[in-house]
Amino acid sequence: MQTNFTLAQLADPQVAVSEKILRACVHCGFCTATCPTYVLLGDELDSPRGRIYLIKEMLEQDRPATREVAKHIDRCLSCLSCMTTCPSGVHYMHLVDHARDHIEKTYKRPLADRFMRGLLAKVLPNPSLFRLAVVAGWLGKPFAPVLRAVGLTRLAAMLKLSPAKLPAPPAETGKVFPAQGPRRGRVALLAGCINPVLSPSINDAAIRVLNRNGIEVVVAAGEACCGSLSHHMGREDEALAFARNDVDAWTREIDGEGLDAILITVSGCGTTVKDYGFMLRTDSAYAEKAKRVSALTKDVSEYLSTLNLPAAEAPAPLTIAYHSACSLQHGQKVVREPKDLLCKFGFIVKDVPEGHLCCGSAGTYNLLQPTLADQLRDRKVANIERLQPDVIAAGNIGCITQIATGTAIPVVHTVELIDWATGGPMPEPLRKLEALTSA
Repeated sequence: MQTNFTLAQLADPQVAVSEKILRACVHCGFCTATCPTYVLLGDELDSPRGRIYLIKEMLEQDRPATREVAKHIDRCLSCLSCMTTCPSGVHYMHLVDHARDHIEKTYKRPLADRFMRGLLAKVLPNPSLFRLAVVAGWLGKPFAPVLRAVGLTRLAAMLKLSPAKLPAPPAETGKVFPAQGPRRGRVALLAGCINPVLSPSINDAAIRVLNRNGIEVVVAAGEACCGSLSHHMGREDEALAFARNDVDAWTREIDGEGLDAILITVSGCGTTVKDYGFMLRTDSAYAEKAKRVSALTKDVSEYLSTLNLPAAEAPAPLTIAYHSACSLQHGQKVVREPKDLLCKFGFIVKDVPEGHLCCGSAGTYNLLQPTLADQLRDRKVANIERLQPDVIAAGNIGCITQIATGTAIPVVHTVELIDWATGGPMPEPLRKLEALTSA
């Protein structure tokens, strides 16, 4: 794609990167076939190619974002399926992140939209506030259909996604979980902001399976939200502040007793943390530290696949529909490891048809774009249920929560199944399948 940025514009590091990305696009349109919003809406402006044209015009002319541009960029899930498909290697992720930052700085959204986005940015990264919000959602959950009926779809979506039980108590940071037997390694585990509230059992399972296999686990003192949620809403200053905080927390561990890896059980967070080196590249105080953190970061399935864990027989003859989270398969290119581990531990693993398409979770997308998110969830659930699985496995709490609202099939994290297969407790959502263990 030909570009016409001025030398003054290209002096901005963000613009220089975006210009290079734009020039890589050859307009082939392969991305349209795998873009969830284009598949649903059939609108060129709701495809990666269409959005690239909108972003190019906005950035090249150095003008404020318009309502039309904001609408189509907001509809993008950042699922990154287009990056997997693109034959030219267009780094759409960095381009759309720049566009969101520009929109946030130059476009004044309607009051209700500003309020909702500000509320999410304030509450979700803060486990204490999020815990209070979940309690409120739990109390208000029965009213979700009423709110939807009167057109309050975003509030209805928030209530529908609220868990059916009260949230877990606060998790502690600065804790060390020692290895059982001789220590083979030492890792940090991101506690995160959503996992400890909605499903603390996921990190608990990861810690158990790591400890059983000789790995010491530390939840670094002072760590907090990775910044992903703010980053994808264009609130770049907030996102970078979160990133610097976690870089500092992990650097203290790296320079102290050392770390072999930084493990993430939420694939959306993993994609962001692996990108810290890029996000902080112009910050002289953090650039090298951030690169080191990104280089050490792995999805929990990536790390477990390097430990040569002994194969085991599945504790129950279950068929698993494996949902490959977009941030894992497209963002991190981690595809085989989770499925190979599940197969190694005796489960029957099936790929979900149209597995490249997003389930509609996408961070805050199912709260900000609930109509499109519901359509994508229903499509995903229909494809899953055709497989007639006993269980659905995924590597991201957002996907787990989203899919669970559309099906009665239990949905659990991959690491919970691995923990169960190697001596841990049965994941709670599988209790109703417990009779199978005696079959």
